[in-house]
Amino acid sequence: MSVYFEKVTVLGVGLLGASIARAMKARAMCGSVTGYGRSIRNLEEAVSLGIIDEFRTSAEQACEEADLVVLSSPPAVFNSLVSSVKNSLKSGALVTDVGSVKGSMVSEIESLMPSGAHYVGSHPIAGSEKSGIADSNADLFDSALCIVTPTAKTDKDALKKITGLWVGVGAVVEIMDPFRHDEVYAAVSHFPHLLAYELVNTVAEADPGHLKYAGQGFRDTTRIAMSSPELWRDICMLNSEELIKLIAVFRKRLDSMEERLRNKEAGRIEAEFIKAAGVRKSMNPASRSHHGE
Repeated sequence: MSVYFEKVTVLGVGLLGASIARAMKARAMCGSVTGYGRSIRNLEEAVSLGIIDEFRTSAEQACEEADLVVLSSPPAVFNSLVSSVKNSLKSGALVTDVGSVKGSMVSEIESLMPSGAHYVGSHPIAGSEKSGIADSNADLFDSALCIVTPTAKTDKDALKKITGLWVGVGAVVEIMDPFRHDEVYAAVSHFPHLLAYELVNTVAEADPGHLKYAGQGFRDTTRIAMSSPELWRDICMLNSEELIKLIAVFRKRLDSMEERLRNKEAGRIEAEFIKAAGVRKSMNPASRSHHGE
């Protein structure tokens, strides 16, 4: 189901953008890749490593004659970025992204598309707390889940090609409503990241000296707090409504646990832990199909 794009433009050559370029090149899915980003030094390095073939310092110029445009910059700038390049998109151009927030953003970007160009939202569940091109690789998407989020207005041929793109680089594609996507990923990705940041800050506020005694459990639990603060600030702001709902649920659970601790209710505390352990064990074994955000 693999597809071919003669000219690919990657707007934001970081871990995911560079990995898409590497993956497509390795599988002969494109003719050339043009990059655009904020750091010329990073773009020059990407060229020297063969990740991209050339770069432009103007997003508009980078998108000229592109058959596929991949938005892999911080998600908060997706709309403004598309607004700036829309007049450069040729008829038949496809636009997708790698952002972990969809919701209303999908229809907003759809509405910006010029006649003949089409947008289909994507979210590959791949990556790590690292964000640079040094950690990019052509196999990052092998067996990774990729959520594709069409709407009622999505062009069927565009959807088929974007699905083919992700299948072509090794991903397993699942179609999902954009708002359902945000509900799901608030729970299993965005909220855990928020908690990891706040867990580190809580311990540091209680006594920063505690941190030097942290073992592997604390390190494993808080590893994702080393992720890009800029990226996760954007994600939390863009999906704030779903996060607020989860914070309310979590607050009730913490209040309940506090009450049990005050009342020395060992049995009820253990029951909570048993319940959580059972739910965790029922999850699919860890695999590359659900790594990343």
